[in-house]
Amino acid sequence: MYETINSPFDYGGLTLKNRILFAPTSMGLPREQWLARLEAIASGGCAMIIIGDVPVSRHGFTPSLHTSDGFAFYTQLAQRIHAHDCRLCAQLHQSDSNLGAMLKYVPGVLSGRISKAQLRPLLNEQVGPYITGLSVRRIHAITEHFGETAVLAQKAGFDMVQIHGDRMCGSFSSAIYNLRQDAYGGSAEHRARFAVEAVRAVRSRLPELPIDYKLAVRQQTPSYGNAGVLESELPIFVPLLEQAGVTSFHVALANHSALSDTIPPAGHPCFGGEGCFLHLCDQVRRLTRLPVCGVGGLTDPGFIEAQLSAGRIDCAAMSRQLIADPDWPNKVFSGNCDAIRRCVRCNRKCLGGMMAHQGVHCIYEKESDL
Repeated sequence: MYETINSPFDYGGLTLKNRILFAPTSMGLPREQWLARLEAIASGGCAMIIIGDVPVSRHGFTPSLHTSDGFAFYTQLAQRIHAHDCRLCAQLHQSDSNLGAMLKYVPGVLSGRISKAQLRPLLNEQVGPYITGLSVRRIHAITEHFGETAVLAQKAGFDMVQIHGDRMCGSFSSAIYNLRQDAYGGSAEHRARFAVEAVRAVRSRLPELPIDYKLAVRQQTPSYGNAGVLESELPIFVPLLEQAGVTSFHVALANHSALSDTIPPAGHPCFGGEGCFLHLCDQVRRLTRLPVCGVGGLTDPGFIEAQLSAGRIDCAAMSRQLIADPDWPNKVFSGNCDAIRRCVRCNRKCLGGMMAHQGVHCIYEKESDL
C-alpha cells in the first residue's frame, strides 16, 4: 500500500533504503540521551538521519569534529546508526551570531532584565551589521572551513554532508541582512557567492561525496522569513548551487523569524496543514532535475505516499513525527498505521523544550524519560 515510501532511492549519489529522513534538529540533550534518541529513530526504520548544526569550527552548541572529543563522539554515533542500516548526514553549520553582541546582553540575561524570549530578536538585530562587516579574508577562511569539516565528517563515518543554507549562508543570501557593496553583496548572484564557495570548498576536497543543500526559502506572499532565498530568486540560486557541486536539495522555509513559523504548530495561520512547505518544493522542482526532499508538518502516511508517487518530492523529512514515534516507518511498512503515535503539532515539549533550554522532548514521553 505504501510502495513508494518503502522503495529504495538514489539521493544524489547515496542509495537510501526508503524515502523517509530524519530532518536536522537541534536536540539540546545530554550526549548519552541524544545518542539513545537517534539510535531509536534509526532502529525505527528511517533511511537517513541528518545531524543538525555540526559546527565548521572548533566551537559550537554541538560537538565539533575539529576536537578529539567531538570526533570520537561522531564516530561512535556513526557506528551505532549504521548498525541499523541507516545512513548518516552531517549538516555543516556556521553561526551568524555576533559574539560581541551576545556578550553585551549577558548581564541583562543574568539579571533578568532580558528574558530568553527577548534575547533571540535582539541577537537577530545584530546579524545584518555582522554579515555586512565581515572581512573578505575572514569570509574565505570560513568557506574553507566547510571543506575541512567535510573531510573530517567523512573520516568519522558520515555518508553525506548537508550545507546549512540558513544562518550564515542564509544571511549572506538575504538582501535584508546582507548590505555589502562588494562581490558578496548587492545582486542575487553576488549574495549567492558565500554559499557557492562553501559548496565548492567541499567539492574540491571530496569529488565523490554527496552534498545536500538545505535551501532556506523566504516566502513572499504572505511574507515569512528574513534570511535565505526569495522565491523570485530561486532561478538564480538553484543553478549556481547545482554548478558548484550540490547533488540534492532539502527545501524549507527560511528561519531568522519566530521559530513557530519554521516549526509551525497545527494552529498556525499559514502553515498549519500537512506538508505546509511543499509549495516551495514545487518551485525548486521546476528548476532542477536533482532530488528534492520536502519537509513541514509531515505525519500522514497516505498523504506522504501520494506526494512521493506523484513525483512532487523524492524524499520526505520529518522531525517532530519521528520524535513522537521513532517507529513510524516500520509501522507503515508492516501495515500497522493505526498504532502510530501521531504528532499533533502542539509544540509543547519539542519547540517548548528547546526554548526553555530543557532539550527536545514530546508529550508522549513518560515523565521518567524526560
